[in-house]
Amino acid sequence: MKKLAILVFLYSLPLFVNAQAPANENSAESLLLRLNTAGTDSARAMLSFELADLWKEKDSLKADRYLKNGLQYSKHTGIPAAVYYYYAGRIAEPTDLDKAMSSYLKTDTLLQPYTSQLALSFRAKAWYLYGAGLQKKDDPKGFANILLNKAIPLAQQAGDNTMAGKNLLAVALVFKNAGEFDKADTYLQSAYTSLKKPGVPTHELITAYTTVAENYSLSGKAAEARQALDSAAKLLPAYPESDFYLDYYAAEGLNYTVMGKINEALASLEKGIKMATKMGKAYDTQRMQLQQFYAYYNSRQFTKAKNVLLPLSEKPEMMMLATNRLQVYYGLALTFEELKDFQPGYAWMKKYAELNDSLSKSQLANDVHALEIRYRNAEKQKEIEALKAKNIQESLSASNSRLVSGLFASISLFLVLLLAAGYIIFRNRRKLHAQKELSYRQHLHEIEQEQQLRYSQAILQGEEQERRRLARDLHDGLGGMIAGARINLSAHIKSGQTPETAPLEKITQQLDKSVTELRRIAHNMMPATLLEQSLEAAINDLCESMMNDHTRITFQAIHLSDHPLPEDIQLHIYRIIQELLTNAVRHGKAKNIMLQCSIHDGKCFITAEDDGQGFDITNNSKGIGLNNIHNRVGFMKGNIDIDSRINQGTTVNIELNVQ
Repeated sequence: MKKLAILVFLYSLPLFVNAQAPANENSAESLLLRLNTAGTDSARAMLSFELADLWKEKDSLKADRYLKNGLQYSKHTGIPAAVYYYYAGRIAEPTDLDKAMSSYLKTDTLLQPYTSQLALSFRAKAWYLYGAGLQKKDDPKGFANILLNKAIPLAQQAGDNTMAGKNLLAVALVFKNAGEFDKADTYLQSAYTSLKKPGVPTHELITAYTTVAENYSLSGKAAEARQALDSAAKLLPAYPESDFYLDYYAAEGLNYTVMGKINEALASLEKGIKMATKMGKAYDTQRMQLQQFYAYYNSRQFTKAKNVLLPLSEKPEMMMLATNRLQVYYGLALTFEELKDFQPGYAWMKKYAELNDSLSKSQLANDVHALEIRYRNAEKQKEIEALKAKNIQESLSASNSRLVSGLFASISLFLVLLLAAGYIIFRNRRKLHAQKELSYRQHLHEIEQEQQLRYSQAILQGEEQERRRLARDLHDGLGGMIAGARINLSAHIKSGQTPETAPLEKITQQLDKSVTELRRIAHNMMPATLLEQSLEAAINDLCESMMNDHTRITFQAIHLSDHPLPEDIQLHIYRIIQELLTNAVRHGKAKNIMLQCSIHDGKCFITAEDDGQGFDITNNSKGIGLNNIHNRVGFMKGNIDIDSRINQGTTVNIELNVQ
């Protein structure tokens, strides 16, 4: 029981995120060839940045030179000028983490005005590395928050399956390292699905397989873990001498340790340690040495366990994280206790208790107190044994027997207390995590409800404005026409003259105009075609009614009639298109308008392009019509993208959820 508790505790601590894809000389030659033949400064800048990233670990001078070259090419080139800070951060990160994280944030800020897939993808990458910086600063909660609220949504919006898979994999790592193996498995399956999609480099699956293997090993599914390791082993030969081997050896060593195959575990870990040392990967070397300690400890080779773990307590890479210090202190305390060397054991347990005070202060205090008592008892026992040595030979044998029995009982009691303390700590942490997650979900739900309420209120205000406009139309337009016809008719009757054709024709024309105006107002309130026929027919009628000698509207419907929609959804879509066309004709003075509307996979896509006057999209003030469009799009949980320039027309792309 003690063996399993220690293993789970030590492996429930955070590790750094997975390595990048391996670089090689052939890829450098390929990039150089493309750089020499690139036709634009933007292309030269991006290729220079990739070369800088490729050389950052092998030759810092080359990396710096290519980075500066890329900066020269990227001036006044839009996206590459922002991407420079992303690569500058990656190169600065090994020596100055704060500077690197600042560069990642600047990358996101500069790319926010751009909506292209490339810009969104680099924003996702920048947030991913910023979150990894928080992880290195001992803030796994901050890392998970960045992944879930920044990196993953941006990667999915960009259609970057590689980045989305890596972010989901990182979230799984956070849950795995917190001991939430079921939740980790959920994110691992999502990451695996994303990384299996076309266009994703094969090597990304290696990290996914090794992470799955670790999660299965820790959750007691050793056979499934072995299958994942075998899948990773089939992909490894394509990447010789790469960082992926380090993750594989670490996962394989863990699997063997859990299965009790200590010799096999030590053999795998030794391969990984030699390779990490050769590659200059200090942290990877130390994390596998830490796994050696697990193997030695659980096989009761306590002297070897101590000789491995004690040097790690002086390694800055290992001891940088508080969670790593916790496991080292705790492991040394237990190891010295097993070696019956209680003074250093007490010292290490005291360090562990002081560091872990915030998790379970009272229980850890009891553990330290118990170990201190044990240490003092051992000192007193030495004095007793020295006195008994002076007694006669017969009493010495009996005293030794009682001493052995007392030591065994004390050790058993200590182990029971230690195991109970570990279980209580684990249970409390899991409850706290569940409460925090529930609170977080409730907060998100409240925010979503508030947002929907704001959109609903905005739509109601828009409807109230529409009613006021209708009242003005009835009073100023239709009311005036009918009143004029009535005055003419009354005047004719009062004159007492016999009916004449000309006045009656004038009155008839006025009544005809009144009927036409009445139909126009009724159509604006609720188009009859929408109620009697279909959304496509109603939009066709709208386009025809708004065309004149100066404006031509081309409407294209794709699968619009193949998907029946509720009446309120159809009306929202109709009103959005009505506002788009009104803005283009009335405010944009457009001569040609292209309108496209399609439905696919529960989404409605609307595109409107015109050659009108355009407007300044940086101006925060919006008209009523544009506000109505934004409110309706938000109410339907959709997205809107507007591209407009003065005297160069306007393009509007809208995506609506219609399920």
